[in-house]
Amino acid sequence: MIKKLLISLFVLVFMIGGMNMATAKSNWDKTFPKSDKVEVKKVSFKNRYGITFVGDLYIPKNKTEEKMAAIAVSGPFGAVKEQVSGRYAQTMAEKGFISLAFDPSYTGESGGEPRDVASPDINTEDFSAAVDFLVNYKGVDPDRIGVIGICGFGGFGLNAAVIDTRIKATVTITMYDMTRVSAKGYNDSIDENARYELKSQLNKQRSEDFKNGTYAKSQGLPDKITEDMPQFVKDYIGYYKTERGFHKRSIGSNGGWNMTSSLSLINMPILAYSNEIRSAVLMVHGENAHSRYFSEDAFKNLKGDNKELFIVKGANHVDLYDNLEKIPFDKIEQFFTKYLKENK
Repeated sequence: MIKKLLISLFVLVFMIGGMNMATAKSNWDKTFPKSDKVEVKKVSFKNRYGITFVGDLYIPKNKTEEKMAAIAVSGPFGAVKEQVSGRYAQTMAEKGFISLAFDPSYTGESGGEPRDVASPDINTEDFSAAVDFLVNYKGVDPDRIGVIGICGFGGFGLNAAVIDTRIKATVTITMYDMTRVSAKGYNDSIDENARYELKSQLNKQRSEDFKNGTYAKSQGLPDKITEDMPQFVKDYIGYYKTERGFHKRSIGSNGGWNMTSSLSLINMPILAYSNEIRSAVLMVHGENAHSRYFSEDAFKNLKGDNKELFIVKGANHVDLYDNLEKIPFDKIEQFFTKYLKENK
């Protein structure tokens, strides 16, 4: 029972058990083609906890302004900047925005020990740290900064917009609230008693981790699709475990999160003050996504005429990772143009 809860609550979505697959054949180590319209720079910076971040900065080659609007991008939960966030950042740079795709704390090329830790506080801070960098980057207008958060980092990105007034526009893509799903399960199916069992098991694991001096990992995605799997798990495997989206540094492609990370996700819900966000928000979700209710419920709590929920017809959760026929990049461009470029 507990094992099943752990799988369904925390990471159904993102992890794997080892797979040797060829990645990039050149210095380009991304899961998407390189654009000839942008310049890419590797950058590093620290958050206020002293963790060093590594990111890819995508800069339009045909710059139209001395100081440009900029966007920080991260997600999905368990992915790295060479996957979905990099694709989004590169595309937005093609559309005229300086864009930063970064690895969250404890993951990818970014620092932090132990590895593969998630935290509602630190992962919200990750976006503000990216804003710190962009505000101080010489080619960026500090008054025109937005964020894109994807999947689990959609929730953290929206949470960052609550506290960080420097963020003028926020886009969430196929958003998860990782604190809600960790505490309540999918579709809020976990009750108080089941949650108590889960907490007991996780705290037992915490004692074992301390004794052993290591950190147990949550179970990752299965290596192969089976008929009895939920469709959304098959969709995740189809992205993370194939050439389509596999990356050697991705938790989603290679392992599992630190199991006891879910303790803080259970205990510290995000979005408690999301009704106080005054800046613009665009929430994008697939019509057929299993996770659609996260965006719909979060949107109900937002206030103001600068908020919009956009449902992509026929799209599932993973379609908005890399399906260029489904991702509404024109809609996203229009949103950021309105709130970051036109409102100078």
